[in-house]
Amino acid sequence: MLYIYMLGYDVDFGHMEAVSLISAPKYPEKQVGYIVTSCLLNENHDFLRLAINTVRNDIIGRNETFQCLALTMVGNIGGREFAESLAPDVQKLIISSSCRPLVRKKAALCLLRLYRKNPDVVNVDGWADRMAQLLDERDLGVLTSSMSLLVALVSNNHEAYWSCLPKCVKILERLARNQDVPQEYTYYGIPSPWLQVKTMRALQYFPTVEDPNTRRSLFEVLQRILMGTDVVKNVNKNNASHAVLFEALALVMHLDAEKEMMSQCIALLGKFIAVREPNIRYLGLENMTRMLMVTDVHDIIKRHQAQIITSLKDPDISIRRRALDLLYGMCDVSNAKDIVEELLQYLSTADFAMREELSLKAAILAEKFAPDLSWYVDVILQLIDKAGDFVSDDIWFRVVQFVTNNEDLQPYAAAKAREYLDKPAIHETMVKVSAYLLGEYSHLLARRPGCSPKEIFSIIHEKLPTVSMSTVAILLSTYAKILMHTQPADPELQNQIWTIFNKYESCIEVEIQQRAVEYFALSRKGVALMDILAEMPKFPERQSSLIKKAEDVEVDTAEQSAIKLRAQQQQTSTALVVADQSSANGTSPVNQLGLVKVPSMSSSVDHNSTDPGMAQPNGTLTKVDPQPQPPSPSPSPDLLGDLLGPLAIEGPPVAGESEQNVVSGLEGVAAVDAAAIVPVTVQTNAVENLPCWMGSPRFLLDRAGFSDYMLWLYIPIGNIAERFHALCLKDSGVLYEDPYVQIGIKAEWRGHHGRLVLFLGNKNTSPLFSVQALILPPSHLKMELSLVPETIPPRAQVQCPLEVMNLRPSRDVAVLDFSYKFNTNMVNVKLRLPAVLNKFLQPITVSAEEFFPQWRSLSGPPLKLQEVVRGVRPMPLLEMANLFNSCHLIVCPGLDPNPNNLVASTTFYSESTRAMLCLTRIETDPADRTQLRMTVASGDPTLTFELKEFIKEQLVSIPTAPRPPAPAPAAPSNDPGAMLAGLL
Repeated sequence: MLYIYMLGYDVDFGHMEAVSLISAPKYPEKQVGYIVTSCLLNENHDFLRLAINTVRNDIIGRNETFQCLALTMVGNIGGREFAESLAPDVQKLIISSSCRPLVRKKAALCLLRLYRKNPDVVNVDGWADRMAQLLDERDLGVLTSSMSLLVALVSNNHEAYWSCLPKCVKILERLARNQDVPQEYTYYGIPSPWLQVKTMRALQYFPTVEDPNTRRSLFEVLQRILMGTDVVKNVNKNNASHAVLFEALALVMHLDAEKEMMSQCIALLGKFIAVREPNIRYLGLENMTRMLMVTDVHDIIKRHQAQIITSLKDPDISIRRRALDLLYGMCDVSNAKDIVEELLQYLSTADFAMREELSLKAAILAEKFAPDLSWYVDVILQLIDKAGDFVSDDIWFRVVQFVTNNEDLQPYAAAKAREYLDKPAIHETMVKVSAYLLGEYSHLLARRPGCSPKEIFSIIHEKLPTVSMSTVAILLSTYAKILMHTQPADPELQNQIWTIFNKYESCIEVEIQQRAVEYFALSRKGVALMDILAEMPKFPERQSSLIKKAEDVEVDTAEQSAIKLRAQQQQTSTALVVADQSSANGTSPVNQLGLVKVPSMSSSVDHNSTDPGMAQPNGTLTKVDPQPQPPSPSPSPDLLGDLLGPLAIEGPPVAGESEQNVVSGLEGVAAVDAAAIVPVTVQTNAVENLPCWMGSPRFLLDRAGFSDYMLWLYIPIGNIAERFHALCLKDSGVLYEDPYVQIGIKAEWRGHHGRLVLFLGNKNTSPLFSVQALILPPSHLKMELSLVPETIPPRAQVQCPLEVMNLRPSRDVAVLDFSYKFNTNMVNVKLRLPAVLNKFLQPITVSAEEFFPQWRSLSGPPLKLQEVVRGVRPMPLLEMANLFNSCHLIVCPGLDPNPNNLVASTTFYSESTRAMLCLTRIETDPADRTQLRMTVASGDPTLTFELKEFIKEQLVSIPTAPRPPAPAPAAPSNDPGAMLAGLL
């Protein structure tokens, strides 16, 4: 059975026989029983209950061998029932003076396992004195196991174990002086390095050392460790001594030692980052970065700046990353200019994997420590010019904010933008920021040569054919601004811009079309255009979103207590609720929605920095900052703008509304996707609470008839399955809509991370109560949804960010469980979320020199799978290529000599696979477009299978849910539902 299990097969037989062997009196049988049970059964298996009494008898018995077997099994399984039943006996073994050290070691480790698994069921009250006694143990094996237990205990409650602190210091003294340390616990001349590390780790969970004698003794030990560590040729000794040294450095930082000792630590680390061994250089850079958390050491670390910059060019990317982190942390006003210039110079040769982080940190340093704002503008524009693909929108948004808020900077920024536009080839991000700056401030350069409105327009218009639609939207705004600043009007320039507006009035992109139509209409107003398209006002001062982006850093074990304290703090909702402005007489307008500014996914707006007067008890907001944002290529003018459209469909009427309004509220009802939505539950109102029109003699509805009518009102608008499949291929749109609520989605995906924003819109003039939104994620996705307010005000919208992380390849879909209450009617729907496989794909073009070696190296199953797919939707080859592009697989032309075949490539991102290249070949038959042969290859077998199935799902016709048949009406005079249908 063990052999079968070791080969990777599921062993679902013989469990009872294995448990029965535990009761055998002979050692060989009992040993086999314990080993098999430990390997095959988990903590929730029913058979384990049969063995609890036998295991307990072995633990409290006198046979030491049986005790060790039992403790090993309990420690390996560590279930709640074992902890409740056996923990007291295990604790007695630890403090028993009659047990041999071997048993006590295993008992301490067994109790540690039970405590880590179920802290509540292990009684450790009053263990402080006993733990202090255990630390007096002379046997280093028992002492090491007890120290592991102490680390777990003090990490949760250090106050109860203050008596153990001086004992830990004495253990360190004993080991540092090599007093009474057996030879078997000396590793390459280092006395028990494992015990030293565990002891110093335990000391880091105590806030401070108050006793002066204990503190002096501890610092003497640390001084001895620092002085006695050096780099030698023996790798094993290096590893052991460095483990002790770096734990000592962490303890020195934790205790906030004197500056002299800090200086000594940094000098030692400076030697480490200069040696040839890459592992030691890495550890030196990493620990010097941690030293930055200590005050008053920045000047000492800056002495090693030249060596750190040299490490930035190291062949090992891990060392380059640590050097970048260290340079970022040690930067201040005195050395910012040198460090940023080095980063910009390094940017040209840096790996693609580092460029995004490099550009982000260079932008942050330029913003925080700029000697003057003109230098800041120079740095950011150089950054965009050298690494445009890796510069996020947050960076150029921030430049726009700085330039807008500083009038003295505006002419300089516009002039620099004009200079970059003269280059023959610039990145699209540079086109965006230059177009925005020149649109706002080009009139300040009108007297300079080459900066007349016509010349500015001409040089910007040259970039129009090469940019994407999101940039075209910004260019149209720039043209309108140029036209506004040209007073008196230049007829030739005006006609050129009008021609462009006329061209884009029929654009398929709604955002572009709307801008072209509105700008053309506005530009015909002449001088009045000056007031409408005036310069953007100043932005409110906010914390930079770039800084918040860079704050996600890994934390070492010594800081876990601080993490736990932060996690216990009360979390507030990041949802954003926007309600209509009330009219003068206090009534809410019926046909007018308040304008809502939907920030871009990468916007630099800080949603947490709000006016205290605007905060609600549940952490939501009821007002939006009226200050404008930098121009976003995504549509965001009002309530989801063109993304979701205005909430024009009125919900079901409340008391007092006319019959005509109710009829209009039912017009948009369409088919229901039964697979994507659960049945709704409706609580009926009393007859006396019905609207007045239902109380008329011709419409005497009973309770059941009104319930059927209300159920009909909650039928979703539109086909939910079609909405879901559309969102699988695009990043914004409507997920669900009924007469009361509208749920929209806007998403951004980067690598194996994603960020979705759920827009929950109340379409009625009455509030929605008991609102709940729960995420039911599959096992391969890690999802975190912000708090959702329980009430959505009338005609308001809630924005709820949802963070997604992909752990491994899978086609399973997450589900949004959404419910709300309108009046007394409860609605619950379960909706599939479009966090699907292709969202974690990043298209990448592969040349023939790169494709064929990769294709040949993936020789066959399971890394390369081939299948003949039948029942394919007949489509031209160009349409199939467009479908692949929508799924983030880019078609690589020229790789397959057969013109009827397609070759596509992409990169899949997940936490387990990281960036994984995927290759696909589609062989079609011109005579029969309903079948094809598909080959998919990647370096991960699971990814290959999942991607093949996903592509097949996209190619094969997916049947839509049929409309539910109308119920057959009974006699018209007896069925109130039929009477209602006949009236409508």
